[in-house]
Amino acid sequence: MRPDGDPEPDDYGLPRIDVVVPDDARELEREVVAYRREERQRRRRARTRRLLRPFTRFGVAVPIIAGALLVALLSGALMTAFGPRPVSRPSTSMITPHPTAPIGQIGGTLPDGEVTVVSGQRRRQRLQALRPGVLAVVPPSCACGKLVDELSTRTKESRVGFWLMFDRRGDSTSREASLKKLRTLQGAVHGGPVNLVEDDQGYMAGTYVKPGGKPAAVLVGPDGLVSDIVDDPQPGKELTEKVRKLQWPAVPATRNGS
Repeated sequence: MRPDGDPEPDDYGLPRIDVVVPDDARELEREVVAYRREERQRRRRARTRRLLRPFTRFGVAVPIIAGALLVALLSGALMTAFGPRPVSRPSTSMITPHPTAPIGQIGGTLPDGEVTVVSGQRRRQRLQALRPGVLAVVPPSCACGKLVDELSTRTKESRVGFWLMFDRRGDSTSREASLKKLRTLQGAVHGGPVNLVEDDQGYMAGTYVKPGGKPAAVLVGPDGLVSDIVDDPQPGKELTEKVRKLQWPAVPATRNGS
């Protein structure tokens, strides 16, 4: 019906709707309750969308990353709490030698003297501080490049030191010329590092080198005790095994030829 009371329908093109207006407003209570319920649901959905907006922007990547970080933190905490405790090994300077033989023999310490280490920064050092490792004494005229290369390789594999020095007893060569020969011998080595040593007093040669001018290799363990003395050492499996034992305190062996 038009507002002016004309019973003809409006010309707005709207569909005809039968509207029933109840006499008592309480009859609309169920519709009001349903409307309010729908409004609460709509507000909850809107609130949830606002909370999840930062996560939904990047899809499922953020929850996965957050879960991975949480697992990593928990794993680290559990490993720290229940994992094995690292056992610290005493440093070389902390190991006190307990000789079972006199100086210069297997089971004893190196001679109590000082030498000059010329590799790197030139410095004076006590012989007994050169450990663990191999101290090789060779004559200036020896053609022992293969032996030196073998010892440098094996000491590198066993993670011990290697010190090389000349037996200058009876040698008229000057110190500079002798050192030049040592450096030439060092330059031909490709297996591992070689520490050059000047033993002007002949502590090592006088103690360990037998008459005849052959090389000698003195093997010293972490405890500073001589584990073996090899006269005229030759590259091979036997020498390799002896050097490998220097990683741990070795049982004194019997000197070759004695």
